[in-house]
Amino acid sequence: MSYPPYGAPGGAYPPQPGYPQQPGYPPQQGYPPPQQGYPPQPGYPAQPGFGQMGMPDPYGNPHNIGFQQPQQYPQSSGGMPGGYPPQPAGPGYPGYSYPPAVGGAGSYPPVAGGDYPPGGGGGAYPPAGGGTYPLAGSYQGIPPGGASYSTPVPAASYPGTYNQIKESGTVRPTPTFNAEEDAKILRKAMKGLGTDEKAIIDLLTARSNAQRQDIKNRFKTMYGKDLIKDLKSELSGHFEQVIVAMMATAADYDAEQLREAMRGAGTNESTLIEILCTRTNRQLQEVKSAYKLKFSRDLEKDLASETSGHFKRLVVSLSTGNRMENQAVDIEKAKRDAMELYQAGERVLGTDESKFNQILCSQSFDQLRLVFQEYRKIASRGIDESIRREMSGNLEQGMLAIATVVESKHRFFAEKLYNSMKGAGTKDDALVRVIISRCEVDMVQIKQEFQRLYGRPLESFIESDTSGDYKKVLLALVRGF
Repeated sequence: MSYPPYGAPGGAYPPQPGYPQQPGYPPQQGYPPPQQGYPPQPGYPAQPGFGQMGMPDPYGNPHNIGFQQPQQYPQSSGGMPGGYPPQPAGPGYPGYSYPPAVGGAGSYPPVAGGDYPPGGGGGAYPPAGGGTYPLAGSYQGIPPGGASYSTPVPAASYPGTYNQIKESGTVRPTPTFNAEEDAKILRKAMKGLGTDEKAIIDLLTARSNAQRQDIKNRFKTMYGKDLIKDLKSELSGHFEQVIVAMMATAADYDAEQLREAMRGAGTNESTLIEILCTRTNRQLQEVKSAYKLKFSRDLEKDLASETSGHFKRLVVSLSTGNRMENQAVDIEKAKRDAMELYQAGERVLGTDESKFNQILCSQSFDQLRLVFQEYRKIASRGIDESIRREMSGNLEQGMLAIATVVESKHRFFAEKLYNSMKGAGTKDDALVRVIISRCEVDMVQIKQEFQRLYGRPLESFIESDTSGDYKKVLLALVRGF
């Protein structure tokens, strides 16, 4: 490419004001020879995409590959043709017509290799492979491939779920546990005339269930006697009931309670509901094994023979211990299940109990909570109210128990404790069962819920409804150490 003629004879530059007369240039056949005052610059490589002179772009554009140089030079600032006159050398670009700009486009001088040096301002490119920018997919908070609304959300991500609630019991393992010494204390408390009930209460209520099992085994090794039989022979009444219950494993105790609920004439459906609706899959599997071992009977068969109708289906379903506990919370599925529940009850004449059984017995509690929220939007009432409208008897109580546990397990047990002591008389079996089964799990939260619901501490109800050593041991379990 040659320079276009500038109008001077022979292509020469006209005299410049203030500058000595410049010799004319001969006609240009291509590129002019180097001009005086523009010595060749060593170490300044030509930039790809900027023609063939290797000069930086006069417009200050960044040197991106592929940029096309303008067809002619712009007018100088003094309005004279012929481009930029020679300027005194300054910092940055010696011998060139303008100093480097600061902070703007084109402010980075080219270096060997054609790369930009690291800059401290915005928009600077880091050295290649320098690790300044994270690799694709490594940005914090964004999963590889991006988030998807259709992807089921883990249950833990929803506030208020069980796996986000820190539960604590009132009875905890003692850190200075010594099974041999504890066995000696119990032996001394029961040896000879009379029994030291205080020593028994103080020791056993300050030990976890696992520690009590160690004491039981050590006692037999040391004295050749069964600790539970000795306790039964020395104690009586509800106090004996509590102490013996404390010495059983959790699975054995639940198995005994279920068997007792179905033994003889009639069935205690409330006990079946409480245990089957509140235990985890693993706990239910352990209960079934303990039931088989202790009584040589099949729990599911006994449940089926002692119940009937839709309530039988409910307890059999629950006893399988096959709830989808690790199910990821799925909003769309919750909406579909809520609509199916609405169509199975409130929307039609009659009730499809099997649909309620299918959903309430199989979904995780976290998923059911979402189902119930969606149900309220559709039906304009809570699932508990619909259950009361659509069902009755033991089936109603069983379905309501599931709904209450889903919303608040601690409220369920607080209500059980209150109902065991309200009015005339005390339902001691229910009172003892709840305290024994929850004192190492979540009794702290149950007490808080009890206080919120009824305006009085749980201990005050126990003090007014029980007496003697029975009261002392219950209070020790509820208060903790």
